[in-house]
Amino acid sequence: MAGGGFSRLPGGSVVVALDLQNPCPDGAARVRVVVHAANRARALTRLRNLGLRAVYLRGNAAPPTPDEITAVLHHPDGLIWRGERECAGTAEELWHPIRALLRTMTPQTSPYVV
Repeated sequence: MAGGGFSRLPGGSVVVALDLQNPCPDGAARVRVVVHAANRARALTRLRNLGLRAVYLRGNAAPPTPDEITAVLHHPDGLIWRGERECAGTAEELWHPIRALLRTMTPQTSPYVV
């Protein structure tokens, strides 16, 4: 199950952030995906249409931070990700467009393709 949450913006749209297992065999163990959409259902639909089929949002335990909201609002696609490192001493990774994650993902290696 994915952890995450959402924040409603003053204009009525939402930003949804999800913590997922990395669908790629190399890199970080988990990734944080942030999506901007008109509502929560459309945000999850955007991820499902990209091939992440088993993605659900249950509750609001880890809503997006103000930095994540700013990053996704300034990205032209409105859909970004960043790897989460286990070590607290490592520098934070930059945000990437979702195409960079999906380019290396195959149906055989992805835990989200049903």
